[in-house]
Amino acid sequence: MGKISSYLCGVWSDIASVPRLTCESAREMRDVRSLAGSSMLTALSVVLNQFTIFFTQVLRLSVTFLPVAMCAMLYGPLLFPGFTISEFMRGFLYGVFFYRRRVTLPRVAAAHLSVVVIVTLVLNPLWLSIMFGDAFIALVSMRLVKNIVMFPIEVGLLYFLLKKTGEIYSRARSSGYYAKKSQ
Repeated sequence: MGKISSYLCGVWSDIASVPRLTCESAREMRDVRSLAGSSMLTALSVVLNQFTIFFTQVLRLSVTFLPVAMCAMLYGPLLFPGFTISEFMRGFLYGVFFYRRRVTLPRVAAAHLSVVVIVTLVLNPLWLSIMFGDAFIALVSMRLVKNIVMFPIEVGLLYFLLKKTGEIYSRARSSGYYAKKSQ
């Protein structure tokens, strides 16, 4: 019981820090290196989108969430405001979970679960339902099976990629490449 209450306190602390992290993220996006880095990861997301496998018009398999999560971890939750609401939410949610946070398997699983539920199972089917007139429940049910099967694979990929990204970023910071500016 102690582990559960400790974890819930940590989650509450994470939620309470969202306004502060959002402000820090907005300030960080004024740095040219941050803009360049987020632009490159956004471009990578666009390139990876070209390798999406479509099973049906509304059911697809993609790894575009990987650079979005990396970008959100490095530069914060204030990303992708020019994209669709879904992509903004995906970047915002990953940023809330990963920005200036230690990457752990439970954190990665919770972050990806929130993205899957909010973006993949609620927002995207809603937009498709509005656009094509398809039944919302039918769209969700099709996506649900795919996401249950892919969830552990995607969490594993995301965990590995974010851990390696964090290691590379730490090395770059310690070498002075990302030295803090004196204020």
